[in-house]
Amino acid sequence: MTRYQRFGEVPAKRHTQLWRDGRLLTEEVIGLDGFDGPASTLYHLRQPMQVRSVGAFRPLERTEWQPEAHVHHCFESRDLPAGGDALTSRRLLAFNDDVEVWLSRPDRTMTGWYRNGEADEVVFVHEGSGTIETVLGDLPYRDGDYVLMPRGITHRFVPDGPAVQRHLVLVSRGMVEVPSRYRNRYGQLLEHAPFAERDLHGPVALRTIDESGDFPLTLRINGGLQDYVLPHHPCDVVGWDGYLFPWTLNLADLEPLTKQIHPPPPVHQTFEGDGFMVCTFVPRPIDWHPEAVPIPYSHANLNSEELIYYVAGNFGSRKGVDVASLTLHPSGLTHGPQPGLSEASLGTTHTDEVAVMVDAFRPLQLTSLARDLDRPDYAWSWTEAVVADAPAVSDPTPSPPGAPV
Repeated sequence: MTRYQRFGEVPAKRHTQLWRDGRLLTEEVIGLDGFDGPASTLYHLRQPMQVRSVGAFRPLERTEWQPEAHVHHCFESRDLPAGGDALTSRRLLAFNDDVEVWLSRPDRTMTGWYRNGEADEVVFVHEGSGTIETVLGDLPYRDGDYVLMPRGITHRFVPDGPAVQRHLVLVSRGMVEVPSRYRNRYGQLLEHAPFAERDLHGPVALRTIDESGDFPLTLRINGGLQDYVLPHHPCDVVGWDGYLFPWTLNLADLEPLTKQIHPPPPVHQTFEGDGFMVCTFVPRPIDWHPEAVPIPYSHANLNSEELIYYVAGNFGSRKGVDVASLTLHPSGLTHGPQPGLSEASLGTTHTDEVAVMVDAFRPLQLTSLARDLDRPDYAWSWTEAVVADAPAVSDPTPSPPGAPV
């Protein structure tokens, strides 16, 4: 998001001297797209290049699952075991070359620090609150927040209290941005956008910590994790300014766009990335044309994969899908309201649904976690005559007459 921010002490001109207590501070520029993308300039008490030790490189393991049939899926994650911090508790559900989808149930504070050196991250906080301590300052978060964490920002999650949290994490090879159609040529959000600059919250306070010791840092790079130990606290920044920084957007601040006849999902778009987009469904008035069918019409994802994470409320076109479940409607297949739901929706004027949708424009590869969470009966939920007796997808028993394959 193109907004200028400034915290702490910076010199009048870039790349000029800044001193503190007889010490010439180290200037660091962090930026994207070489020197053409958004960037911020930081002033450190110590050189950020210093390390005390370097650990082994750990490739990220991906145990792939190839279902026996190409069908719709529902993954039930509500009872996913908790354990670990906001990084170590992450479990990969699906991925392609553009985006990764992780589920996380952290139950403790990060003891070390983390920096993604190869991807932007979007953390949707389904349950939980706390503070993200970053080199650019403290960033509070709460239930319903999207946390936009650009690559290259050293940080750690510090939850409020001992309660278990629940996060949905998207890792993006390309930059994650506010959709271009919401911005004018100066970068300002337009009046028709579903949120405004006042709804975007960056760091609130810069804390300069001058401490020596052993400070663990995990860097994600080259498809793996590299561990370091730093000889000083990473948050030794006395000031910074620029356009690259983490920020949050809460679901409660979204202003949904509506039409008198049912609109397609992109009207609910919140973010865009390379090869995918993120849409958010929130409570809103729905279609008011006297002959409208106020839930989604059947449609085929011919060149996209629709993954929906269910947050709260009643999703009108689905039944039997629990909170914290995810549905995957893969490319090449038609999906839409389950039997009877279109008729039941007639006359409805509002919806209380809350959900996050990731539309990936290339096929998603599923993992062993997806296999473990999969509900095979979901693929049969559109076929009224066979739903009750439908076998699991992997069941060798012949399908009932007329059953989908």
